[in-house]
Amino acid sequence: MTALQAPAATDVAVHWWQLAGNSTDSADLAVLGPSERERLDRIQHPSQAAEFAGSRAGARRILAELLGVTPDAVALGRLPCPGCGAADHGPPAVLHPRSPFRISLSHASGRCLLAVAQVPVGVDIEAERPLNIDELARVALTAGEHRQLLGLPAGAARDRAFLRCWTRKEAALKALGTGIATDLSRIETHPERRGPVTVTAGPPGTARDWSVHDVTVPGPWVATAAVPYGVSARVTVSQRPGVH
Repeated sequence: MTALQAPAATDVAVHWWQLAGNSTDSADLAVLGPSERERLDRIQHPSQAAEFAGSRAGARRILAELLGVTPDAVALGRLPCPGCGAADHGPPAVLHPRSPFRISLSHASGRCLLAVAQVPVGVDIEAERPLNIDELARVALTAGEHRQLLGLPAGAARDRAFLRCWTRKEAALKALGTGIATDLSRIETHPERRGPVTVTAGPPGTARDWSVHDVTVPGPWVATAAVPYGVSARVTVSQRPGVH
């Protein structure tokens, strides 16, 4: 495994790792903060608890390597929400030690992603699986997106296109820092185009245009990263096999 290097001013470094097993690793538990342990205690399903702990612990280990500290010295928290100013649901942040990094974390079916950049960034990953597109379209797709998907063969191709729409929307909203607190059926993601594409998302008074990049990770997953529009980002993807 090569040593980590900090991303340049407009680069996005996406790190991925696969969790092993469906039970929480004691080594992961040892590096979690108090609030993360409290949240972990509320997760009832063992595999979901293991995924939460493994994603947070893995992110701490990667950030610790970048920052030259031990994983338990990395304090994670949130920035104020850009929409309402609340301190409890803004974008995730490294609170200690001081750093120039913005981060975003996502996980699905044991595959974890951490995006690190020096600009606002959002990342999302979803596992490919059969979906009820017609039911989901009402709340998650624009009319144009729905037409594009209906033009594809039913099955895996259409499901993957839906996940491209979904991850593009979620990555943009995570980069904004509000999360899914808006009408997804009003956010157009141009699923017929390869990334990067421009996605407009966010309430008035916030940054609204995002450059959304397709992220290639091995296996049956769809992933996306978003940065502010106008940033000429170079997105790199690397596996961190020793992060678990």
